[in-house]
Amino acid sequence: MKKLLFQFDTDQHPSVFDTVVGYDGGADHVIGHGGLTPDNIRGLVEGAIFTRAPKDKKNTAIFVGGSDMVAGQALFNAVQSHFFPGFQVSVMLDSNGSNTTAAAAVAKLATSGVLTGKNAVVLAGTGPVGQRAAVMLAQEGAKVSLTARKMERAVEACHNMKARFNVDLTPVEAFDNEARAAAIENANIVIATGAAGVELLNLEQWRHNIHIEMIADANATPPLGIGGTDMMDKGVVRHGKIIWGAIGFGALKLALHRACIAKLFEDNKQVFDAENIFALAKAMA
Repeated sequence: MKKLLFQFDTDQHPSVFDTVVGYDGGADHVIGHGGLTPDNIRGLVEGAIFTRAPKDKKNTAIFVGGSDMVAGQALFNAVQSHFFPGFQVSVMLDSNGSNTTAAAAVAKLATSGVLTGKNAVVLAGTGPVGQRAAVMLAQEGAKVSLTARKMERAVEACHNMKARFNVDLTPVEAFDNEARAAAIENANIVIATGAAGVELLNLEQWRHNIHIEMIADANATPPLGIGGTDMMDKGVVRHGKIIWGAIGFGALKLALHRACIAKLFEDNKQVFDAENIFALAKAMA
């Protein structure tokens, strides 16, 4: 019985990255569908849940991806709304790598120091990875602020994460590097989750900060999000701070992503979203 992974993507073209990891995670075939919404998903879900006998349904799974996390969450929920007893398959949400990347970054930070009670700032945190990283830090007991160039975007992101996870995040407007430097003035933990190739802080804006204990940068495209760090940093100490670069924690991200895919095929009732993906990341870190 072939292991079939159906890749349901909210973007027009399903992610090549997610396709590759789907195969590396153990799927025999990855079948991608793009441009999906809650309104056009029903027939595809029914095709997945009705075609195999109960004992064989574990060999069919659904992966929800795409660049828009809000759209992905809605699609993820819609997929499950068409399940009913005896007719469901395992499903995973990882829009733009949001869950696996954030989980790997925060899990590695947790191996480097205490998160509970610390002041954490997620720079440029309104994207999928930033929002989920902020949530995971908050769930670990940190006091988390999330920055954006416009306050309304920061407020919206914090509101969305409160609605989904019931965590309190503080929105901060930080239009440029100087504003971001001010935002991290009292931070113990800094995570950069901005757009590829955009420097959010330069070296001088963080290296003399006596409060910062740990930094993680999710950007692997030069210039990096945090100047003076290296994408290969794996808990390296620079200027008295522990640094994790995108490739440094990226090995865990890929291993985690593959492990989640493999678990989808253990039975037909697996549901992987932020909570259990993060739990697995901490166990693997």
